[in-house]
Amino acid sequence: MASEARAAPASRAYYFGNGCFWGRQHTFYEAERALGRTDDTITSVVGYAGGAVKQAEDKPVCYYYGAADTVYERLGHCEVVAVEARDERELRTLADAYFGSFQKIPGLGMQRVDPQDSGPGYRNCIALPGGMSSPMFKVIEEANVHNMKLVRGEGNLMKSDRKPTETDVINQVWIYDSDVLPFYPAEVYHQFHDGLGYKFPQEYTRGVKANALERGLIAPTGCPEMRERSFADFVSAMT
Repeated sequence: MASEARAAPASRAYYFGNGCFWGRQHTFYEAERALGRTDDTITSVVGYAGGAVKQAEDKPVCYYYGAADTVYERLGHCEVVAVEARDERELRTLADAYFGSFQKIPGLGMQRVDPQDSGPGYRNCIALPGGMSSPMFKVIEEANVHNMKLVRGEGNLMKSDRKPTETDVINQVWIYDSDVLPFYPAEVYHQFHDGLGYKFPQEYTRGVKANALERGLIAPTGCPEMRERSFADFVSAMT
Protein backbone atom coordinates (compact mmCIF):
# COMPACT_ATOMS: atom_id res chain seq x y z
CA MET A 1 0.00 0.00 0.00
CA ALA A 2 0.97 3.62 -0.32
CA SER A 3 1.43 3.99 3.44
CA GLU A 4 2.51 1.51 6.11
CA ALA A 5 2.23 3.95 9.03
CA ARG A 6 0.08 2.65 11.84
CA ALA A 7 -2.93 4.73 12.80
CA ALA A 8 -3.01 5.67 16.49
CA PRO A 9 -6.15 6.45 18.49
CA ALA A 10 -7.17 9.88 17.29
CA SER A 11 -8.50 12.80 19.27
CA ARG A 12 -11.67 13.41 17.27
CA ALA A 13 -14.12 15.89 18.73
CA TYR A 14 -17.27 14.53 17.06
CA TYR A 15 -18.40 11.07 16.17
CA PHE A 16 -21.78 9.61 15.22
CA GLY A 17 -23.10 6.05 15.31
CA ASN A 18 -26.32 4.43 14.08
CA GLY A 19 -25.84 0.97 12.70
CA CYS A 20 -23.30 -0.31 10.19
CA PHE A 21 -20.69 2.37 9.55
CA TRP A 22 -20.25 1.45 5.87
CA GLY A 23 -23.31 3.32 4.65
CA ARG A 24 -23.12 6.01 7.31
CA GLN A 25 -19.66 7.15 6.20
CA HIS A 26 -21.08 7.97 2.78
CA THR A 27 -23.86 9.96 4.49
CA PHE A 28 -21.27 12.16 6.19
CA TYR A 29 -19.13 12.30 3.04
CA GLU A 30 -22.10 13.85 1.24
CA ALA A 31 -22.69 16.23 4.15
CA GLU A 32 -19.06 17.33 4.00
CA ARG A 33 -19.34 17.93 0.27
CA ALA A 34 -22.41 20.07 0.98
CA LEU A 35 -20.19 22.12 3.31
CA GLY A 36 -17.87 22.81 0.37
CA ARG A 37 -15.17 20.31 1.28
CA THR A 38 -13.47 18.44 -1.52
CA ASP A 39 -12.13 14.89 -1.75
CA ASP A 40 -8.80 16.40 -0.66
CA THR A 41 -10.24 17.92 2.53
CA ILE A 42 -13.00 15.62 3.77
CA THR A 43 -12.49 14.29 7.29
CA SER A 44 -14.96 11.39 7.72
CA VAL A 45 -13.32 8.25 9.10
CA VAL A 46 -15.04 5.10 10.38
CA GLY A 47 -14.02 3.51 13.62
CA TYR A 48 -14.98 2.27 17.05
CA ALA A 49 -15.92 4.23 20.17
CA GLY A 50 -18.24 4.45 23.15
CA GLY A 51 -16.72 1.70 25.29
CA ALA A 52 -16.30 2.43 29.00
CA VAL A 53 -12.86 0.77 29.16
CA LYS A 54 -10.02 2.41 27.24
CA GLN A 55 -7.78 0.11 25.25
CA ALA A 56 -4.11 -0.15 26.21
CA GLU A 57 -1.92 2.11 24.10
CA ASP A 58 0.02 -0.82 22.66
CA LYS A 59 -3.13 -2.57 21.43
CA PRO A 60 -5.49 -1.59 18.62
CA VAL A 61 -9.27 -1.88 18.58
CA CYS A 62 -10.31 -4.29 15.83
CA TYR A 63 -13.21 -5.83 13.99
CA TYR A 64 -14.16 -9.44 14.77
CA TYR A 65 -11.04 -10.82 13.05
CA GLY A 66 -8.69 -9.42 15.67
CA ALA A 67 -7.47 -11.10 18.85
CA ALA A 68 -10.17 -11.56 21.50
CA ASP A 69 -8.85 -8.70 23.66
CA THR A 70 -9.00 -6.27 20.72
CA VAL A 71 -12.50 -6.96 19.33
CA TYR A 72 -14.48 -3.74 19.45
CA GLU A 73 -17.81 -5.11 20.65
CA ARG A 74 -16.18 -7.08 23.47
CA LEU A 75 -14.56 -3.81 24.58
CA GLY A 76 -17.98 -2.12 24.68
CA HIS A 77 -17.55 -0.05 21.54
CA CYS A 78 -19.93 0.54 18.67
CA GLU A 79 -19.39 1.41 15.01
CA VAL A 80 -19.14 5.17 14.43
CA VAL A 81 -18.06 7.83 11.95
CA ALA A 82 -15.76 10.58 13.20
CA VAL A 83 -16.00 13.87 11.32
CA GLU A 84 -14.75 17.40 11.99
CA ALA A 85 -16.92 20.45 12.63
CA ARG A 86 -15.33 23.85 13.09
CA ASP A 87 -18.38 25.81 14.21
CA GLU A 88 -22.11 25.56 14.94
CA ARG A 89 -23.07 25.85 11.27
CA GLU A 90 -20.92 22.89 10.27
CA LEU A 91 -22.08 20.81 13.24
CA ARG A 92 -25.71 21.52 12.35
CA THR A 93 -25.15 20.25 8.80
CA LEU A 94 -23.63 17.05 10.17
CA ALA A 95 -26.32 16.63 12.82
CA ASP A 96 -29.04 17.16 10.20
CA ALA A 97 -27.47 14.42 8.08
CA TYR A 98 -27.38 12.13 11.11
CA PHE A 99 -30.98 12.58 12.19
CA GLY A 100 -32.06 12.42 8.56
CA SER A 101 -30.64 8.89 8.29
CA PHE A 102 -33.40 7.31 10.42
CA GLN A 103 -36.79 6.06 9.32
CA LYS A 104 -40.09 6.57 11.16
CA ILE A 105 -41.83 3.47 12.50
CA PRO A 106 -45.45 4.26 13.52
CA GLY A 107 -45.95 3.73 17.23
CA LEU A 108 -42.24 3.22 17.92
CA GLY A 109 -40.50 6.36 16.76
CA MET A 110 -37.33 6.69 14.72
CA GLN A 111 -35.38 3.57 13.77
CA ARG A 112 -32.10 3.28 11.90
CA VAL A 113 -32.24 1.93 8.37
CA ASP A 114 -30.43 -1.35 9.13
CA PRO A 115 -32.17 -2.81 12.21
CA GLN A 116 -31.03 -6.30 11.21
CA ASP A 117 -27.63 -5.41 12.70
CA SER A 118 -28.71 -5.50 16.33
CA GLY A 119 -26.92 -5.21 19.63
CA PRO A 120 -24.65 -2.74 21.44
CA GLY A 121 -22.12 -2.65 18.59
CA TYR A 122 -24.68 -0.84 16.42
CA ARG A 123 -26.32 1.47 18.95
CA ASN A 124 -27.18 5.08 18.21
CA CYS A 125 -24.76 7.61 19.66
CA ILE A 126 -23.38 11.10 19.24
CA ALA A 127 -20.17 12.27 20.92
CA LEU A 128 -18.91 15.81 21.39
CA PRO A 129 -16.44 17.41 23.82
CA GLY A 130 -18.23 17.76 27.14
CA GLY A 131 -21.18 15.66 26.05
CA MET A 132 -24.51 17.06 27.21
CA SER A 133 -22.66 19.77 29.16
CA SER A 134 -21.14 21.20 25.98
CA PRO A 135 -22.46 24.55 24.70
CA MET A 136 -22.57 22.83 21.29
CA PHE A 137 -25.11 20.30 22.56
CA LYS A 138 -27.87 22.79 21.75
CA VAL A 139 -27.07 22.22 18.05
CA ILE A 140 -27.75 18.51 18.51
CA GLU A 141 -31.03 19.24 20.29
CA GLU A 142 -32.17 21.62 17.55
CA ALA A 143 -31.37 19.07 14.83
CA ASN A 144 -33.36 16.38 16.68
CA VAL A 145 -36.55 17.31 14.82
CA HIS A 146 -38.29 13.97 15.47
CA ASN A 147 -37.71 14.23 19.21
CA MET A 148 -35.67 11.10 19.64
CA LYS A 149 -34.74 10.41 23.25
CA LEU A 150 -31.27 11.81 24.01
CA VAL A 151 -29.70 9.98 26.95
CA ARG A 152 -26.44 10.78 28.73
CA GLY A 153 -24.09 7.82 28.29
CA GLU A 154 -21.17 6.84 30.46
CA GLY A 155 -19.77 4.29 28.01
CA ASN A 156 -20.87 0.72 27.46
CA LEU A 157 -19.39 -2.00 29.65
CA MET A 158 -19.79 -5.65 28.65
CA LYS A 159 -20.41 -7.45 31.94
CA SER A 160 -19.27 -10.95 32.80
CA ASP A 161 -22.62 -12.37 31.66
CA ARG A 162 -22.03 -10.67 28.27
CA LYS A 163 -24.86 -8.23 28.88
CA PRO A 164 -24.13 -4.58 27.97
CA THR A 165 -24.75 -1.62 30.24
CA GLU A 166 -25.64 0.54 27.19
CA THR A 167 -27.22 -1.13 24.20
CA ASP A 168 -29.21 -0.60 21.02
CA VAL A 169 -32.58 1.06 21.79
CA ILE A 170 -35.05 2.23 19.15
CA ASN A 171 -35.77 5.98 19.12
CA GLN A 172 -32.90 6.64 21.53
CA VAL A 173 -29.46 8.21 21.08
CA TRP A 174 -26.69 7.91 23.65
CA ILE A 175 -24.78 11.18 24.12
CA TYR A 176 -21.09 10.74 24.93
CA ASP A 177 -18.27 13.02 25.98
CA SER A 178 -15.56 12.54 23.36
CA ASP A 179 -12.96 13.91 25.80
CA VAL A 180 -13.65 10.86 27.98
CA LEU A 181 -14.49 8.18 25.44
CA PRO A 182 -11.93 8.30 22.59
CA PHE A 183 -12.33 7.28 18.97
CA TYR A 184 -10.32 4.39 17.51
CA PRO A 185 -9.97 4.29 13.70
CA ALA A 186 -11.12 1.14 11.92
CA GLU A 187 -9.16 -0.96 9.46
CA VAL A 188 -8.44 0.40 5.97
CA TYR A 189 -10.76 -2.26 4.58
CA HIS A 190 -13.77 -0.63 6.24
CA GLN A 191 -13.04 2.90 5.06
CA PHE A 192 -15.13 4.23 2.13
CA HIS A 193 -16.75 0.84 1.72
CA ASP A 194 -19.87 -0.06 -0.26
CA GLY A 195 -23.09 0.02 1.73
CA LEU A 196 -24.67 -3.05 3.26
CA GLY A 197 -26.26 -4.70 0.21
CA TYR A 198 -25.70 -1.80 -2.18
CA LYS A 199 -22.78 -0.20 -3.98
CA PHE A 200 -21.37 3.30 -4.14
CA PRO A 201 -19.46 4.64 -7.18
CA GLN A 202 -15.84 3.51 -7.54
CA GLU A 203 -14.85 7.17 -7.43
CA TYR A 204 -15.78 6.90 -3.76
CA THR A 205 -14.77 3.34 -2.85
CA ARG A 206 -11.43 3.55 -4.67
CA GLY A 207 -10.68 7.15 -5.58
CA VAL A 208 -11.59 8.83 -2.30
CA LYS A 209 -10.12 5.93 -0.31
CA ALA A 210 -6.80 6.11 -2.17
CA ASN A 211 -6.68 9.87 -1.62
CA ALA A 212 -7.40 9.44 2.11
CA LEU A 213 -4.69 6.79 2.41
CA GLU A 214 -2.15 8.91 0.55
CA ARG A 215 -2.72 11.97 2.76
CA GLY A 216 -2.76 9.96 5.97
CA LEU A 217 -6.43 10.43 6.87
CA ILE A 218 -6.63 6.64 7.08
CA ALA A 219 -3.83 4.15 7.72
CA PRO A 220 -3.25 0.53 8.78
CA THR A 221 -4.15 0.04 12.44
CA GLY A 222 -2.33 -3.18 13.26
CA CYS A 223 -5.58 -5.15 12.99
CA PRO A 224 -6.16 -7.90 10.39
CA GLU A 225 -7.63 -6.70 7.12
CA MET A 226 -10.57 -8.59 5.59
CA ARG A 227 -9.48 -9.90 2.22
CA GLU A 228 -12.67 -9.84 0.20
CA ARG A 229 -12.32 -9.47 -3.57
CA SER A 230 -13.00 -5.74 -3.73
CA PHE A 231 -10.38 -4.95 -1.09
CA ALA A 232 -7.86 -7.28 -2.70
CA ASP A 233 -8.37 -5.41 -5.97
CA PHE A 234 -7.92 -2.10 -4.17
CA VAL A 235 -4.66 -3.23 -2.57
CA SER A 236 -3.43 -4.48 -5.93
CA ALA A 237 -4.15 -1.12 -7.52
CA MET A 238 -2.28 0.71 -4.75
CA THR A 239 0.93 -1.36 -4.91
